[in-house]
Amino acid sequence: MRSSLAPSDTIFRLIARGGGGLVLLITGGIGIFLAYQAKPTLQTYGWKFFTEQSWQPEANQIGVAAILFGTVVIATIAIAISFPLAVATSLYITEWAPRGLKKSLVAVIDLMVAVPSIVYGLWGFFLLQPWIIHVSRWITDFFGWIPIFKVDTDPDAAVFDGATYASSAFIAGIVVAMMVMPIACAVMREVFEQTPRGEREAALALGSTSWGVVRAVVLPFGRGGIIGGTMLGLGRALGETIAVVMIVSPLFEINWHVLQSGSITISSMIALRYGEAQGSQLNALMAAGLVLFVITLIVNLIAGFVVARSRSGAGTEI
Repeated sequence: MRSSLAPSDTIFRLIARGGGGLVLLITGGIGIFLAYQAKPTLQTYGWKFFTEQSWQPEANQIGVAAILFGTVVIATIAIAISFPLAVATSLYITEWAPRGLKKSLVAVIDLMVAVPSIVYGLWGFFLLQPWIIHVSRWITDFFGWIPIFKVDTDPDAAVFDGATYASSAFIAGIVVAMMVMPIACAVMREVFEQTPRGEREAALALGSTSWGVVRAVVLPFGRGGIIGGTMLGLGRALGETIAVVMIVSPLFEINWHVLQSGSITISSMIALRYGEAQGSQLNALMAAGLVLFVITLIVNLIAGFVVARSRSGAGTEI
């Protein structure tokens, strides 16, 4: 016979359920609000809203194809850069860093999470960009035969045209990666630290090296944390606004050349156009926001499904 719960456990269960229900209610309310506001735009333009590249309300041309492409490109660049950095940093902190340095690194990572996005934007625009344009040119010189790394400029020109390489999706992706990395690293670090000590010692007793312990025990145990931290960072990358606004040069067309100036994201476009939008223009921005909301929701649902199928520690069970 199942014993009754203590009053404190019952209260805690009710509070937990209430909190979960409240989160679902708020999320659903946001989705319903955006859908209601976006309905006039979707009814007017239909599927053309998703295939049109330009955003010119005065010319009755509105579409999210270009801004959706820019959003995915910048987020992909950010994750491609931040993922290995987050994994390597979290592993070093948990496995090899001296005790004194470990505390300092944890404090720095936590501080990076709290830095406002506008500070990252200023750092990227004034300090990072003048150096990265030379890296972009180097990539173009050696890998320009790959279409995405090609830049429409003369490589043999007497004067280096830095403006062509500035304000690109690549630079914005690097800045967003620096914002995403601390979040993903914090999640991964917490999971790696929960690796059972007994399994670590068993691997060492069998003659495994430090890297062998990481590869055979820590990484399989922390698989769920790695996926969860990466997906959490991807959600941040998809919705980043101010830093992208400060870096990229708005371009309402699909730009396959990630090293070349010009790109746009959904969130940055909304930030740029919201102040002057009225009526149907405001509804169009709400429709763009609905697209971003749905994409973020799908990413989180996929992340939850993947994490549920690869719980931390599943790979180390005997």
